[in-house]
Amino acid sequence: MTTAAEAAALDDVSDGEPGEQHRGLGLFLAIAGGIGVLASTILTIDKINLLEAEAAGEQVALGCDLNAFVSCSGVIASEQAEAFGFPNPLMGIAGFAVVATLGVLLASGLRLPGWVWGGLQAGTVFGIAFVTWLQYQSIFTIGRLCPYCMVVWAVMIPIFVLVTARNVPGRFLRNWSALIIALWYIAVAATIFFVFGDTLWA
Repeated sequence: MTTAAEAAALDDVSDGEPGEQHRGLGLFLAIAGGIGVLASTILTIDKINLLEAEAAGEQVALGCDLNAFVSCSGVIASEQAEAFGFPNPLMGIAGFAVVATLGVLLASGLRLPGWVWGGLQAGTVFGIAFVTWLQYQSIFTIGRLCPYCMVVWAVMIPIFVLVTARNVPGRFLRNWSALIIALWYIAVAATIFFVFGDTLWA
């Protein structure tokens, strides 16, 4: 007769998910999701400040407006910042809150059902696609960089890679996740450098 502990162990083996590895992913998702919520909240507050200043006929300089090319206000005030008719950071707050919550549950040892993993995968695919579009718009169309937006970029990339590595059968993505994330960061940083060059520090 199989005990509950033995059944759980068999489930872990059949899924190919060691408990500690699962908890490690959960801890990362909790931290990354929390950072995403914080950055999105700051961007939302900045958007409110800009709207209030605009209504009062005033100009406001945000703390992340470093120069003509590194400027939160320049990006937040763009039409791309409301791609769906409302401020993009509101989606970030909701989405990253879900990621952080699921991360806490995983880190505590809870096993998530398959449909939750499927939903998380769909959400991360949408998230990375949207972030990639925003990166293109920021770098090539708007011509400005928003520091807090880049924080969102920085956490979204590993969230997508690690969740996908967990969900895709086989060990290839799991074994090469760190390299994929590093190369992705390098590609984004190189694109920014070649487009903006020394103007980033002007």
